[in-house]
Amino acid sequence: MRDHGGNLDAAQARYGGGPWVDLSTGINRVPWPVPPLPGDVLTALPKAPAMAALLAAARTAYGTAAPIVALAGAQAAIQLVPRLSVPGRARVLGPTYNEHAAALRQAGWQVEEVTRPEALPGADLAVLVNPNNPDGRLLTSAALRALAGQVGRLVVDESFADADPAASVAAHAGTDGLIVLRSFGKFYGLAGLRLGFALGPAADIALMAAMAGPWAVSGPAIHAGTLALADTGWAAATRARLAEDAARMDRLAQGRGWSLVGGTALFRLYDTPSAGEAQTDLARHRVWSRIFPWSPTLIRLGLPGSEAEWAQVAPAFTPGFAAP
Repeated sequence: MRDHGGNLDAAQARYGGGPWVDLSTGINRVPWPVPPLPGDVLTALPKAPAMAALLAAARTAYGTAAPIVALAGAQAAIQLVPRLSVPGRARVLGPTYNEHAAALRQAGWQVEEVTRPEALPGADLAVLVNPNNPDGRLLTSAALRALAGQVGRLVVDESFADADPAASVAAHAGTDGLIVLRSFGKFYGLAGLRLGFALGPAADIALMAAMAGPWAVSGPAIHAGTLALADTGWAAATRARLAEDAARMDRLAQGRGWSLVGGTALFRLYDTPSAGEAQTDLARHRVWSRIFPWSPTLIRLGLPGSEAEWAQVAPAFTPGFAAP
């Protein structure tokens, strides 16, 4: 099933309006502060020098010299990867973000979803999310580099790696068929800009760029992305805040009797007696969450952004879940 978070409209239709705190995604709720945009960013087609500056900023931020292409979010890369070669045997390490398997199947690939990294070797194309969504599972750089030599192509989706740069294998993208996907919108809290990157072998990146066509990324995304990726001070402060906020959310969940399964600094995954009941209880406080069709007990929560949001979320974890 291609189910996703971010469906706050469904929650509002079911439970009513009012101020909601949408924790159904792993998007940072304290976004990078976008300055006023120059007029030509909106009125003119993106220019090659601006794109070159964006790619240079991304290479620096990700610590890589690999070939890179900017796309309309990591999602755009996920839809292009299956078209890099004729369909064959693909293995996806799950459970994980379901668009990978869905995009591969739609393109004609024979897809096997496996639960252990040891089952990936031998595939024409292997995909994993690192750190994983939704449980935060993390494979080491050494393990990923070894795995890259045992499959035709290895795609590592690092959409949640900005909060933990040490987890990235972007520096090794392009070797042994390794393709790395990066999301901009999650860590920087600007998902609506639709910006992401793919790094990998020169031939694959060139083909993805050709398939994406001219102007695959908007002028506002190029401008804001270039500035944000270079803002190392904001990134460092954000990593520190997110770590504190993740621990704060864990304390709330522990007080409710939920068990931490895993997560990242952008989202947490908990085991509950009933995920459906937990989601409903939170929704009565106008707090939206993410549950999964493949688990009756797991619930995933992003992190509130402001003290006002924390004040709205905290009562939902008190004994009794008394709705306001």
